Amino acid sequence: MPSKRRLRWALAPVGIAAVVVLAGCSSTELHGFLPGFEDPNAKPATNHTDMVAGLWVNSWIVLLVVGIITWGLMGWAAIVYRRRKGQTGLPVQLRYNMPIEIFYTIVPLILVIGFFAFTARDQTILETQTENPDVSITAIGKQWAWDFQYNGDQKDGSDAVWSMGVQAEPAANGDVDQAKLPTLYLPVDKSVKIQLQSRDVIHSFWIIDFLYKKDMYIGRDNYWSFTPTREGTYAGKCAELCGEYHSAMLFNVKVVSESEYEDYLASLREKGQTGSITDAYDRLGNLPGTGETTTDEEEND
Repeated sequence: MPSKRRLRWALAPVGIAAVVVLAGCSSTELHGFLPGFEDPNAKPATNHTDMVAGLWVNSWIVLLVVGIITWGLMGWAAIVYRRRKGQTGLPVQLRYNMPIEIFYTIVPLILVIGFFAFTARDQTILETQTENPDVSITAIGKQWAWDFQYNGDQKDGSDAVWSMGVQAEPAANGDVDQAKLPTLYLPVDKSVKIQLQSRDVIHSFWIIDFLYKKDMYIGRDNYWSFTPTREGTYAGKCAELCGEYHSAMLFNVKVVSESEYEDYLASLREKGQTGSITDAYDRLGNLPGTGETTTDEEEND
């Protein structure tokens, strides 16, 4: 009984210290140091970022608990079964310990199943595409910049507008000239579906604060559906090594009000940037079925 009381008194300062440390954590620390949570009073960047952060943080908590238990058992075994003064030879060797063997077989199995189940659940939500989004956009990756097409209501793309970007350029002080980066505009609190295409090699579309990235393949389109929930400017980049100037393949995302979004689309129309973006620069011209021409000699070969 006295030993249990002493143990409780010994653990009390540890618990108090843990509470104090956690209470002093910033929003960034509580979200596992993921980007986009610097302001504790701000909304999440999209309707999915809180879910992604929760999976990340809870996974690390479980792993740290497992680590603490493992390190504690290792330290306990090293101390309890150490060679005592005056002892010679090896300590008593045990062939097996059924409770421990069951423990280190069942627990990892439970952990693997748990991680798989929660990951599969969140992945299903992330990969579910909106059938009738408020905004439909086509993002095209190219070496080494981005094109953005804002698809209208017409299926033939006649009422679409677009912007075409160039790779990042350094300013006079050596920093990237943000004003010249390709910029994707999104309306806040509106469902968005982005069709991801590539003109050449594999790229990866990554808006950092949105906590998600998706690959872009030539000849195969990917899709990403979400709802931006916080106005602001966000950094984006290609997350797949795609050639010499991969590091210059940057873009910005501006989440704005619906009226600002419509004003931006109107400005593109005024510039004459209407209709679907041409695919003349895609590296698909020599694929079977694309209308490529061959000489008689090649056909005979």
